[in-house]
Amino acid sequence: MRVAVGADHAGFPLKATVVAELQRLGHEVVDLGGDGTDPTDDYPDYARAVAHAVQSGQATRGVLVCGSGVGASVAANKVRGVRSALCHDTFSARQGVEDDDMNVLSLGARVIGPELTKELLDAFMNAHFSGLERHARRLGKINTMEQEFCQS
Repeated sequence: MRVAVGADHAGFPLKATVVAELQRLGHEVVDLGGDGTDPTDDYPDYARAVAHAVQSGQATRGVLVCGSGVGASVAANKVRGVRSALCHDTFSARQGVEDDDMNVLSLGARVIGPELTKELLDAFMNAHFSGLERHARRLGKINTMEQEFCQS
């Protein structure tokens, strides 16, 4: 699977773990930056790049890393068709895909370490949307909300 990855200045130290683990799992990584700890490397810029890559089909999924993971997730969700969630437990990382068709995983580099990051990536990348009627119905309602409230 092709995975877009982005990290702001606070997420940068964990990004190398993310990239290495995705590659170890056999995925192609599209690294969209950042490349250092300059505080002007802002999470909305990387969230925009990763979300656009997922929206446009350049990547099937995305992974964002910022300090808490919250800001990156909020920003990514502004892009139509992107369903990002902050996950710091494997159940949510797996279930978010299976039930909610989550396509961008957001992580907080100041909250979790490398080992949990690897577990979260494994859960996220190995999960598949179930397509069960109740989940498809709910996803349809989310898509309707997106059409109703979001500009194109």
